[in-house]
Amino acid sequence: EFFRCVSNDDLTQLTKVPGIGRKTAQRLLVEMRDRIALVAVAPDNQVDDQPAETSSPLHDAVSALISLGYKPVEASRAVRQIHNGDLSSEDLIRQALRVLAGGAA
Repeated sequence: EFFRCVSNDDLTQLTKVPGIGRKTAQRLLVEMRDRIALVAVAPDNQVDDQPAETSSPLHDAVSALISLGYKPVEASRAVRQIHNGDLSSEDLIRQALRVLAGGAA
């Protein structure tokens, strides 16, 4: 429910939680939006407490785009748009950059 509220910017629903006012809800939305985006890119949307031995090409591509200055939400969206399961990290990054630049994938 919390993930849904943050991803939908549902300020009203968050303020219904006892002890959460409008300002706190706004702060939660801003601070958690990027973290929720990273969880959304995790394989099968599962969060693992232990670090993975090897990163997936999908995660690597999103991390690279974030390092280049793109917001996690837009980086994740661009990579998911072109991800088909058999592309390398490098190919995902190249094609996602084309998508983010407004070109075709």
